[in-house]
Amino acid sequence: MLRIHFTGVDLARVRMAGRPDALWETILSFHRLRDRRDARLFGEWRTETRSRLNSETRVLGMLIPGRGYFPDFLTPVEGQYGWDVGLDALRGIRPERMRHELALLGAGARLGAAFGMPATTSGGTDAALPRRLREFMDAGTKQLPKLLGELRAYHRSAVEPYWTHIQAQIEAERAARGRALLDGGADELLASLPPMLRWRAPVLECDYPVDRDVRLRGRGLLLQPSFFCRRTAVTLHDPELPPVLVYPAAAQLVSAPAGGESARPAEDQRVRTLGKLVGHTRSVVLRAIGDGATTSELARRAGVSLASASQHACVMREAGLVTTLRHGNAVLHTVTPLGAALLKGGAVAS
Repeated sequence: MLRIHFTGVDLARVRMAGRPDALWETILSFHRLRDRRDARLFGEWRTETRSRLNSETRVLGMLIPGRGYFPDFLTPVEGQYGWDVGLDALRGIRPERMRHELALLGAGARLGAAFGMPATTSGGTDAALPRRLREFMDAGTKQLPKLLGELRAYHRSAVEPYWTHIQAQIEAERAARGRALLDGGADELLASLPPMLRWRAPVLECDYPVDRDVRLRGRGLLLQPSFFCRRTAVTLHDPELPPVLVYPAAAQLVSAPAGGESARPAEDQRVRTLGKLVGHTRSVVLRAIGDGATTSELARRAGVSLASASQHACVMREAGLVTTLRHGNAVLHTVTPLGAALLKGGAVAS
């Protein structure tokens, strides 16, 4: 179990990430690609991603084991500000930090450490590391271009085609947690998190492969919902790094068209569904959703019946304009990036 200890100052500094973190999503998706579980959710994504992968992933496979520790430097805190910013931070990693975390990775490989275990290299030397990992470590930051190249290629195949959907899921999650924060402050926000996270003030308990305590010491906590995180939350190994908790967002993966002719059926279906939206009432309903609304709130804002609001929301959800997330006994509707672009008359933001 992971236990995160809060002070009063930490509660005041709890915050939600403003967007999905592309590096965390990329690293965690690599776990999902090799995991055969959750076939209903990820089966089609795995098939499509494998069909698009035409580059090597040997370095990624070495640095991201199927289970156990992976280096913190792969997910720099700067990644919350965007893909390119995160890659720039990774490119600037200090050689001594890179070597230290690779040594921890080697220790975890030898000991079979579960993820998050404070592995050490005591009782062993660099010579005891797996050969490929030792060669990678010896080359130091000279190997970064190879790593960055694999990351970019994998991201283009596995994450980028689904980015609009991932954004929509994270926006829905943010709306639900924001509503909890407005209703009851940080206590209510932490208590509203998914079931694998349990708020027992002043400690947040998380299902976790190993027993570990993290003390925030006034630094606060960044809550980072993730589409590809499953079952348990994830945090950084180094307790001195800015605290972040990556946790599973409510999500349902949809297939992304591969492009060309194979994309036409999906596009035709979207055009047909969008055609249903023509008309004043649905335009009013879409605008009424704003930053998030329950069905009752939507009906009240748009001046329609509860049944009509629910029907309109269902049509817009099928068209990819709205995401719906259950929040307690109600459902919360939020506008997707596509829906926001339609309202603004512009392109979907990348």
